[in-house]
Amino acid sequence: MRKSFIALGIFIAINSALTHIPPIAHAQQEIPSYAKWSKLAIKEIQSKYPNANIIDYLHEGSETKGDSTIEKFKLWLKDGDNEFGVFVRIEFTTETEKVVNIELQETSR
Repeated sequence: MRKSFIALGIFIAINSALTHIPPIAHAQQEIPSYAKWSKLAIKEIQSKYPNANIIDYLHEGSETKGDSTIEKFKLWLKDGDNEFGVFVRIEFTTETEKVVNIELQETSR
């Protein structure tokens, strides 16, 4: 009987504590500033490697150089039994966002 009262007391204590927990706010996910360039990088990869599947993706950051910005990505592809990485560098004029150059470079790791 004593165990029942202890269990009931613990249940009441936990239940009352839970009723005082404020609701969890769901944060909206922001669209990253590089999203536009990610889509372009993927489009370029799919154009150059139409039979390959993209199995991993990484935004490596951006670099400002004078009046232009370079967004850097690494995508991991699988084409049949062959897996390889491709570095994508998209250079654009910072102010106008006009693409200056897109560079693709394969890598084995």
